[in-house]
Amino acid sequence: MPEGSKETGGTVVVGERELAIGFRLIGLKDVVEVTPETSVAEFERAMNGGYTLVIATQSIRAQLSESQLSAADASLHPLVVFVPTPSGEFEVESIEALAKRVLGVTLSATG
Repeated sequence: MPEGSKETGGTVVVGERELAIGFRLIGLKDVVEVTPETSVAEFERAMNGGYTLVIATQSIRAQLSESQLSAADASLHPLVVFVPTPSGEFEVESIEALAKRVLGVTLSATG
């Protein structure tokens, strides 16, 4: 875990080198580079690190157990967002699904 991870709130990014570099370049300090072997353990540390937002790659999502995935999907503190990896396949959560999960509201088209 990066220095400062004991700070309450804030955002942490957990992902592969390519993703980590990008977030560091935009100024995020709490960025954890992972390998396939360390990704689940680092994700769990981030979940319990006092952060408000955990951004992790889809490749980590694919490695989580069913109970870990359920906990991440249901979590509001920290809020967990899975982003596509720089290369490879990914799932995209729709805006409607994200709003339902995070806010508990259903978005509908008005016309």
